[in-house]
Amino acid sequence: MLGGKVVAVTGAGRGVGREIALLCAKEGAAVVVNDLGGSAEGEGADLSPAQETVNDIKAAGGKALANGASVADPKGAASIVEDAVQAFGRIDAVVNNAGILRDRIWHKMSHEDWNAVIDVHLNGCFNVSKAATPYFRDQQSGSFIHFTSTSGLIGNFGQANYSAAKLGIVGLSQSIALDMARAGVRSNCIAPFAWSRLIATIPATNEAEALRIERMKTMTADKIAPLVAFLASDASQEVSNQVFGVRKNEIFLFSKPRPIRSMQKNEGWTAQAIADEMLPAFRGSFANPAERSGDVFGYDPI
Repeated sequence: MLGGKVVAVTGAGRGVGREIALLCAKEGAAVVVNDLGGSAEGEGADLSPAQETVNDIKAAGGKALANGASVADPKGAASIVEDAVQAFGRIDAVVNNAGILRDRIWHKMSHEDWNAVIDVHLNGCFNVSKAATPYFRDQQSGSFIHFTSTSGLIGNFGQANYSAAKLGIVGLSQSIALDMARAGVRSNCIAPFAWSRLIATIPATNEAEALRIERMKTMTADKIAPLVAFLASDASQEVSNQVFGVRKNEIFLFSKPRPIRSMQKNEGWTAQAIADEMLPAFRGSFANPAERSGDVFGYDPI
């Protein structure tokens, strides 16, 4: 599927990113394996996870090189794309997978916690995508594959920073798709359900949460990679501006926000009229805020 392609995968030293890099290489792509090698909260740096993925790709007969730059740094992000072009002659797909978690209940979340997560997820997607854009425009082709989350699509406890970044990525992807369509460039999002070291940092405070975590452990990272390989390939040329999800052997397509109810009042609304007329009519459409949002939809935000 990817013969002759060059793919850059961020956060590819471990977990989902590693499985993506391995499969893209198996499908014939030359792969830039980017990973800062920091902790789950984004501290420290270690090139060895990225290099280990590269070594495994090469041992299987594939082409790869390691890059240890931080996607949060515009110059570092640009180096990922430049390494691809210098080593392999081009860049065909960018997989924005790198991420960290700094989960805190809202009233305890610091500005540092907020900025760190936004920088890696949302700014990181922007930085790497921006660096690849001139090459995509010149060759009139290319695929952006961004990782979002149901935490952003429907919300999650203790993840205001992560949720905001992940929903922001959806908006970024959709606007890129519109702006770049004339150049033949695609942009899509994936919300993965997969066990990883980041998910492992989420504590279980009761029996129900412990059972949920055990269920998550059955959702392996390798299940995400085939959809990425497809979206990076020429077979996906008709697919852009979409949000997909992957859960084990299930692939689903998310709808986009659309009005579900409306009321019109010829003389205009007053605050009291809204309370008297609109609220009773719309109440049945409101999600119960007392329920865990993920459970309302039948799956857990990740």
